[in-house]
Amino acid sequence: MSNDFDDFALPEPPVGMMGDGALDQAGIDALFGDVGGPSRARSGLKAVIESDVISYERLPMLEVVYDRMIRAFATSMRNLTSDAIDVSLEEITSIRFGDFVNRIALPAMIGVFRVEEWCNYGLITVEPSLIYSVVDALLGGRKSGGKPMIDGRAFTGIEVGLVGRMLELVLADLGQSMAPITPATMALERIETSPRFASIAGPTNICAVATLRVDMEGRGGCFSVLLPYATIEPVRRVLGQRFMGEKHGPENIWGAHMAAEIARTEVAVEVVLGETRMGLGAVRDFAVGRTLTLGKRPDDPLEVHVGGVPLGLAQIGQRNAKVAVRLTTDIAKGPLA
Repeated sequence: MSNDFDDFALPEPPVGMMGDGALDQAGIDALFGDVGGPSRARSGLKAVIESDVISYERLPMLEVVYDRMIRAFATSMRNLTSDAIDVSLEEITSIRFGDFVNRIALPAMIGVFRVEEWCNYGLITVEPSLIYSVVDALLGGRKSGGKPMIDGRAFTGIEVGLVGRMLELVLADLGQSMAPITPATMALERIETSPRFASIAGPTNICAVATLRVDMEGRGGCFSVLLPYATIEPVRRVLGQRFMGEKHGPENIWGAHMAAEIARTEVAVEVVLGETRMGLGAVRDFAVGRTLTLGKRPDDPLEVHVGGVPLGLAQIGQRNAKVAVRLTTDIAKGPLA
């Protein structure tokens, strides 16, 4: 037998793994998703860590709220600008707060509002095109299909005040739309033009963002309402309902129905005048006119029974020429003493 083992070659270790089972730098990069250029999709642990682990689909009532809100806000904007206004919901999505702030197109106005019942904050960001369209409409500008010129200058106090009126309408209509589900009083606290001064959450915090478009006869733009999940945490269970009015746990309607039916139920009340023990032979010899001694005096309390269950003690007497009893104790919840 030959002792030549050259024909039996050991398999090569996988890429990124050295012969002793340890990972080299390439294997570590592949595990954490740090392979390729910045345009490559994230993979490995980095994809898990940096993914949007919370999706707005867990809060289906948000769509109901914003659907009600766009109808109310369209009416409010028509009353404010006297123009034909069309408001539509473009999307509701979830995003990390840092990514949202980095995507804000400048110049922009960022409204910081507080929800009193939730003791937390939210944001409203308005695109430049909508800002200039609202200012133009409120100051009596002509209706033109051309896009407004964005010069990149700082907004004046008049422009901030006019857009602030629109933001107050947004918050009022949003609060009213959420009222059938949960009370929410939203108040505009300030308007910022720099994202640095509108930080209400950490960069990695997940937020629910609704983007709405406002069309004003050829002009308009979009604004976004951002609610961090930390803000809506007090009402997360309510917003997670599949439909409005959904109840968690047993239905209360059955308890009310049973209580109403029990209250209307008729029962026979018995007053026990007395009890005595007799033999079966004596009972057999009962005849008309037989007197039974019960051992009770007229002023002794008598037991009141319903269905054989003693409820309390009563005193016998007369009322309106009829035999009557008057309860002398409360209804007993247990055996009478």
